[in-house]
Amino acid sequence: MEAFPVRILAADRTFYDGLCESLTISTSDGEQGILAHHSDMIAAVSPGVLRYRAPGEPMRVAAVSPGMLKVENGEVLMLLDSAEYPEEIDEARARREADEAREALLQQKSRQEYQLAQASLARAVNRLRVKSGSLGER
Repeated sequence: MEAFPVRILAADRTFYDGLCESLTISTSDGEQGILAHHSDMIAAVSPGVLRYRAPGEPMRVAAVSPGMLKVENGEVLMLLDSAEYPEEIDEARARREADEAREALLQQKSRQEYQLAQASLARAVNRLRVKSGSLGER
């Protein structure tokens, strides 16, 4: 399979910078799969699961937060709030964050606080799914 350059930047680090044979990411338009020679595009990344395969390596999976994806001239650039491999996720912390977000949702102080709590809950649940490996095979 032909490889293409990918650069994935999280807010706190360069998450991945190298060649890739395939990449799948959740976007606002649904899940997008990218292979070599993909047409140019820009998309909003949704909280979800990133899957990619570097040449000669097994498929890697990560939990990602919102961001942007750009495919241009056969190169992929992804800018994300955060990206974590399963082994980097602190399960106890993610459970605490999910519980706190659920509690905040019940309080419904303002629309903005409610939306922030929803986003926090979605991120925590996504991190727990990636950590547990309950993503389904693709």
